[in-house]
Amino acid sequence: MLTTRLIDMAKMEETPRILSIQSHVVCGYVGNKSSVFPLHLHGFQVDAINSVQLSNHTQYPNVKGQILKANDVTELYEALKSNKVNHYNYVTTGYVGDPSFLETLARTVRDLREKNPSIKYYCDPVMGDNGHFYVPEELLSVYRNTIVPIADVLLPNQFEAEQLSGHTIATEEDGWKVCDWLHSRGKAETVVITSGEIGSSSNEIVSMGSFKRGATRVKVSIPKIPSSFTGSGDVFAAAFLIWSHKLPDNPKMVMEKTVNTTYAVLARTFESFRDICEPNSFEKELKLIQSKLDLENPPDKIKAVVVKE
Repeated sequence: MLTTRLIDMAKMEETPRILSIQSHVVCGYVGNKSSVFPLHLHGFQVDAINSVQLSNHTQYPNVKGQILKANDVTELYEALKSNKVNHYNYVTTGYVGDPSFLETLARTVRDLREKNPSIKYYCDPVMGDNGHFYVPEELLSVYRNTIVPIADVLLPNQFEAEQLSGHTIATEEDGWKVCDWLHSRGKAETVVITSGEIGSSSNEIVSMGSFKRGATRVKVSIPKIPSSFTGSGDVFAAAFLIWSHKLPDNPKMVMEKTVNTTYAVLARTFESFRDICEPNSFEKELKLIQSKLDLENPPDKIKAVVVKE
């Protein structure tokens, strides 16, 4: 009996554990609803704390729900700690709508590092996109001064990278300078500007990955899909963690698999509503479940370019 239990415990240790602190929606796919499914498919054990619980994402006409307060996340984490189940390989964070929650989150990450010094913190600093904030702007200073210094991996989009650094990204060179600035602000070995209209082409989105504190740079040019999506950044972040874990020494392949995973989900979603004159928010929800095979084994369509190694 004891031998069986020891074998079971050893198997559990082989399964990467993630504490994922993101938003949750009852209907649709954003936050933990977008990220937990692909992580489970790849064999990760995910413990989810929902920073908010909403009926649906905020692009719908009506939204109802609850927002987790700072003391709520402390309560949840302290229970995990007292039960001695707070040993994680990764912690990931996404949408947070309250500055005090974000400060508490930073303390939680520090405490997790005391339990496991090798834990990796993947931070998607969700603040806004397309030139505007959709969280209170007070979060910017907390991200810049408290979160960025402790993250191992930073995954901002173009708007978020610009806000964090205070620099406009108009060219590829601008993008690499901002990556270097973010590296210099803390311990981040990896910075990825997940998506942006960077450069002269209006038909492409660019994703830029800076690895080993800038020693390796990888760029991906992505055909633009003529629509907007909600939750795509959460899929990108989950896929990036998956493939970084599986291919730690191959940043080019990590970027290719991450981008192709995300693009496959978005392309399938777009095909589902492209013939609808004015699709509503429900019709534009990500076709995540329908993309199971692509999440497990992404297509090999979009190629990355190693700019520096």
